[in-house]
Amino acid sequence: MNVQRGAIGLLAAGHLFTDLNQGAMPALLPFLVAEYRFSYQQAAGLVFAATVLSSVMQPLFGHFVDRARAAWLMPAGILLAGLALALVGVAHDYWLMAGVLMLSGLGVAAFHPEAARSMHAASGTRQSTNMSVFSFGGSTGFALGPLLATGLMLAYGVRGSLLLIAPAAAMALVLASQLWRMPARLAAASRMGGPGPARQRDHWAPFGRLMGAVILRSIIFFGLNTFIALYWINILGQPKASGGIILTTWLICGLLGALIGGRMCDRFTVRRFGWWASLAMLPVLLAFVALRQPIPAAILVSVLGMLYAAPSAGMLVLGQEMLPNHIGVASGLTIGLSASVGGATAPLLGWVADHYGIPVALTGLAALPALIALLMWTLPAGKPTTALPVLELEKKAYADNADKADRADAGA
Repeated sequence: MNVQRGAIGLLAAGHLFTDLNQGAMPALLPFLVAEYRFSYQQAAGLVFAATVLSSVMQPLFGHFVDRARAAWLMPAGILLAGLALALVGVAHDYWLMAGVLMLSGLGVAAFHPEAARSMHAASGTRQSTNMSVFSFGGSTGFALGPLLATGLMLAYGVRGSLLLIAPAAAMALVLASQLWRMPARLAAASRMGGPGPARQRDHWAPFGRLMGAVILRSIIFFGLNTFIALYWINILGQPKASGGIILTTWLICGLLGALIGGRMCDRFTVRRFGWWASLAMLPVLLAFVALRQPIPAAILVSVLGMLYAAPSAGMLVLGQEMLPNHIGVASGLTIGLSASVGGATAPLLGWVADHYGIPVALTGLAALPALIALLMWTLPAGKPTTALPVLELEKKAYADNADKADRADAGA
């Protein structure tokens, strides 16, 4: 077995089971609203609780993994994310629910920076394409989460959330037993000699503009992810079970978008492809909110899912390339801190939905794709021109490590 491919597969699978918990959370909302008579604003507040600690902590975890190998954070993060989410169904108090969701978010935060940095080392020359495999894993988790959560809620009521610990525990055990496949990146690179991290140049100004685009995308994602199921049930008058189905449809189409988008970013550059995908979202989002027929609306949800997810892997890779001395921090900021703004806007959108209706709240998102396209157009046309020898050393160290392991397997 090729060790490099094995590591990529494990990292993508770990991403799947981590984001399974994040995907399950919005599907729980209609059942929690019905059980405890929460307002839309309270429901959106639970989404914020699930994201705020995760978002703040991911850059800190990224800073830590930039200085020390911490592969153990990945299985530990998956286990904590699943265990805490499983407790939502037995936490009858609103604030207790918010507390366990924050712990689940902490587990998510622990997983992502180390996993994204390891994926970067394993990705070789086709960074966006291979990173799209990592994104595919996360998007698959987001897509399967609503189906799993909806099935458990329909079968067992809100207490069915307790069964969500099973997939998290299983994946954590598998990943913990396979940590030897993860490269000893920093130690291996430092032993090889050559220029050190201090000689590299970080590109903070374009990274800041990239973060602006990522934050606006996060607001769109959390707005749609929070209210698509509620919109489907309360505005379009569809059965409660269909809320989880349409949420899964939106996320499954994101899978296709992530895979296609990784190749497109490698071929056309992140700036050009991200600009096009962002502009295309604007008319599709407006048409979705204007329609009241389920079938056309479902088609538009599918298109939105693809357009949203398509540039994601490329933007993550571009952020890592812009900060070659702080790949973990770049990963944590791109994946994590940006989500705090998206999660923070969920209660605001909930307030608008309570007072003016869900369609008005979603219409308010329509201006954001144009702003994202503007920010994307200001980014460098390609990768930063400064050489990145430390990254190349880490990739070479990873490849050497993989070759040695393959030879050992063959000898055995």
